[in-house]
Amino acid sequence: MRKMIRKATGAGCFCATSANAASAASASRLKTILIAGAVILAPALCATSASAQMLDRQVLGYADPSASHDWNEEALSAPRVATPDSDSADMMPARLRRSLVTFPTREAPGTIVIDTRNTQLYYVLGDNRAIRYGVGVGREGFTWSGVQTVARKAEWPDWTPPPEMIARQPYLPRFVAGGPGNPLGAAAMYLGHSAYRIHGTNDPSTIGKFVSSGCIRLTNEDVKDLFGRVRVGAKVIVLPKSGPGIGSVQVDNNSLSPRKRAATTAAHRV
Repeated sequence: MRKMIRKATGAGCFCATSANAASAASASRLKTILIAGAVILAPALCATSASAQMLDRQVLGYADPSASHDWNEEALSAPRVATPDSDSADMMPARLRRSLVTFPTREAPGTIVIDTRNTQLYYVLGDNRAIRYGVGVGREGFTWSGVQTVARKAEWPDWTPPPEMIARQPYLPRFVAGGPGNPLGAAAMYLGHSAYRIHGTNDPSTIGKFVSSGCIRLTNEDVKDLFGRVRVGAKVIVLPKSGPGIGSVQVDNNSLSPRKRAATTAAHRV
């Protein structure tokens, strides 16, 4: 009887050992299969994830953080972005390039005059001279006119879209930190207590056009130049689009641009 018990016990141990070994082998094979599958599927999953993220950015209006982007309402789809090496002046007609011009006016030096009709901004120097910049202005229904003052200035400012803009385009981000991808560009000058600003843009193709929601935009190169000249408290005159505008002015021989420009004759008093 004892022999039979020992034999039975030994058989039981052998079976258990065999079962455990088989189970361990199966688990090892399953682990190997799972690892191999993960290695094979990983690139496809990463590509799918990247595609999904890109689709989310396109649908929601979020830019690829690795690229500069203009978040303004009109350029969300496919903005033309200037690279740091590009000279935006080369993309513009002469009338929109920064120039020193003859500008008879009764306004004090330091005053800004914006010719909405002709998409130009004048910074009054005094002695019948001004610096003229090309600008982008409000699109149809968003132009305005009047007198404001520069309430504050900021370099590479953050952007928080106002509620009325969010209402028109709910997919806009609620906040964009200052930087190359920010629609306010390299600098901004805030006008009084209004929602309007004079600011930069990384999309020079919008200069000379009626594109914004009322803000006045310059190239980043030009807004840096203007920012360094303008003082807080400076007077800003915005002329109506329906008005006659400034008209032609005489380009000074000591133009700020290295290119020679054909001078026109008439001048307009502001």
